[in-house]
Amino acid sequence: MKAPRVTLDQWRTLQAVVDHGGFAQAAEALHRSQSSVSYTVARMQDQLGVPLLRIDGRKAVLTEAGEVLLRRSRQLVKNASQLEDLAHHMEQGWEAEVRLVVDAAYPNARLVRALTAFMPQSRGCRVRLREEVLSGVEEVLLEGVADLAISGFSIPGYLGNEMSKVEFVAVAHPGHTLHQLQRELNFQDLESQLQVVIRDSGRNQPRDVGWLGAEQRWTVGSLATAAAFVSSGLGFAWLPRHIIEREIQEGVLKILPLDKGGSRHPTFYLYSSKDKPLGPATQILIELIQSFDTAPLDAPFPAPQQML
Repeated sequence: MKAPRVTLDQWRTLQAVVDHGGFAQAAEALHRSQSSVSYTVARMQDQLGVPLLRIDGRKAVLTEAGEVLLRRSRQLVKNASQLEDLAHHMEQGWEAEVRLVVDAAYPNARLVRALTAFMPQSRGCRVRLREEVLSGVEEVLLEGVADLAISGFSIPGYLGNEMSKVEFVAVAHPGHTLHQLQRELNFQDLESQLQVVIRDSGRNQPRDVGWLGAEQRWTVGSLATAAAFVSSGLGFAWLPRHIIEREIQEGVLKILPLDKGGSRHPTFYLYSSKDKPLGPATQILIELIQSFDTAPLDAPFPAPQQML
């Protein structure tokens, strides 16, 4: 890649001339001599081979090419400034990235609110979000490739911060055979029907959760796929209520009238890695996740703020 002929300092100088209305004003703002500013801009035009400014009376005015290049240069200078700030923050212990692994059953709406609030405080810190199912969350945390984890399991050897519960309900399409019985159901009614379950994404010690007594059982890879199958009339399943609330309201899915066990409410926990101390960005994100954990799922989303 060819090295750039024009430096960031030259672009900053041109911006100052335009923003402050002339060479003298730019020199005063930059604490430099006027001759130095004039030479910098003249040298810059020679290097680019394109006139950037023209003299209109006693004022320097951008040429058409100058307007285009100046507009592009503002983003260049901004990116360079943010890069320098990030290096400074990293020197002070600020993380370049936070890795977050979340059980797919945890409400996305709460995560979005927390991450939206985190963005203006992130100082360039990236978030790498990964979704897993059941023991897959624990496995990723134990492998040391996550800084934070949200799981519906108690993970041995870790002290998690207790969070909210997630409601799972047994549902089927309104036209399903189980609903046609038009009475309270028991587990014997379920045994002869197709149950749709979600595959545990963990590889080492996958877990089975919930009632699995149906003679026929189909396993799918995601909650969304399970909801699509059941909504089409294929089987029944226990699914997180917040994921299928719209389908329930629209009559695409209907809660099964079980005499017991029709819903369950596992508690979720927030864990942090034991492999390294928590940095300031990770600590801020923890506080935000906890503060938005109890927010109503139908609350309006805050507009993201721009980083300073």
